[in-house]
Amino acid sequence: MVILVSLIIFAVSSVVLAIIVFRKITSLVQLPETVPSQIDWQDFLSKIRTLKIFKDFSFEILLQKILSKVRVLTLRTDNKTSTWLQRLREKSQKKKFAEDDDYWKKVRKSTKL
Repeated sequence: MVILVSLIIFAVSSVVLAIIVFRKITSLVQLPETVPSQIDWQDFLSKIRTLKIFKDFSFEILLQKILSKVRVLTLRTDNKTSTWLQRLREKSQKKKFAEDDDYWKKVRKSTKL
């Protein structure tokens, strides 16, 4: 039963698709042939440049903005790495003092005998 319903739906949709294609082909045949023209890049670029968005556009300003953002990023990374180095130095100093304290405690205990 399911196969029969599927076949009916397939047949009806195929017929409808064929009708749509046939109607579109007849209307497409009636259209005149056109040769695709070559795009004139100079005209295309001049039209783009006349748009309001690009009238005030400056590559120098864009470059300045990009460089300033890169500079800020490098300064932030430099600051972060310097704080990491400072923490590492503090930890190593604490370890060194802790080892020195243990050493002197051992020496005092050994001399008290």
